[in-house]
Amino acid sequence: MTVRWGLIGASTIAHEWVIDAIRAAGGTVSSVMSSNAERARNYASDNGIASFTTDIDDILLDADIDAVYISTTNDLHHGQTVAAARAGKHILCEKPLALTVEDARAMRDAAARAGVVLATNHHLRNAATHTAIRDAIAAGKIGRPLSARVFHAGYLPTHLQGWRLDKPAAGGGAILDLTVHDVDALRYVLGRNPTEVVAIAQSGGMGSEGLEDSVMGVVRFEDGVIAQFHDGFTTRFVETGLEVHGTEGSLIGRNVMTQRPVGTVVLRNGDGERQLPTDGGNLYEGVIKAFHSAINEGSPSATAEDGIWSLATALAVKKAVASGAAIKVETGL
Repeated sequence: MTVRWGLIGASTIAHEWVIDAIRAAGGTVSSVMSSNAERARNYASDNGIASFTTDIDDILLDADIDAVYISTTNDLHHGQTVAAARAGKHILCEKPLALTVEDARAMRDAAARAGVVLATNHHLRNAATHTAIRDAIAAGKIGRPLSARVFHAGYLPTHLQGWRLDKPAAGGGAILDLTVHDVDALRYVLGRNPTEVVAIAQSGGMGSEGLEDSVMGVVRFEDGVIAQFHDGFTTRFVETGLEVHGTEGSLIGRNVMTQRPVGTVVLRNGDGERQLPTDGGNLYEGVIKAFHSAINEGSPSATAEDGIWSLATALAVKKAVASGAAIKVETGL
């Protein structure tokens, strides 16, 4: 079956990554919605999309559209996802799923009632580097995991700044943009859920008042594993990485917290040091292929529950920043 998609949001991420991924995975993009008519028209023309609209109902009531990709601002995800589920559309939603855990659970429940797929666009699960780290941990190559470290800071390009830095009500800031990815990547490789967090945020001059543009913290996971993270928009010359350290060895991933299929993973243990094979394809094509398969059977790369876990942990980080206390991660799952 060819999956026919509607885009809710004329976003940069769809333009740069998701539209091509849908087409590479055998799907088609039928229509795009933007609240701005001129943007919708130009976006459709630039991306070879036949139809555009400013009214979400034009997409949700279109019987020729099977699935929607929601990449609007974070505050709109809940209402748009619930409406799409009620219309019988399968849904791939950008992270974070919502601005509250309660809204995210309502999205999951609406999809379940409608019998449609709801997936979270956590693309890093489809990185060959992350899968190599996960598989090495599962095979006991580093013994019992003890700690991890994620560094995911970079420089937010000018064309992506906008609401992420000047609209607190829209769900901007580094925590909801980046920390959610860290949490999901760590859950994926460790096979454990987070339990509590501590964190300190920074306003380094990019974000408006009330929005952090950098954050550091520690997440405690089940079995006592602790993970340090650094996320931010303000550092121009850094590299990204993901490390996991255990009783019998370490896994060192470099340049792996990225949208591109790049980076390396080195295993260091009693047998010495060696680079693990990390041959893999486009991360977003992996997201879309898994989503297409999930429409018939199986599971998407990241489920609604995965999105709830990453959101709940990010919100705990925000509370930890505001209170200076350790905050429990509460999902209600």
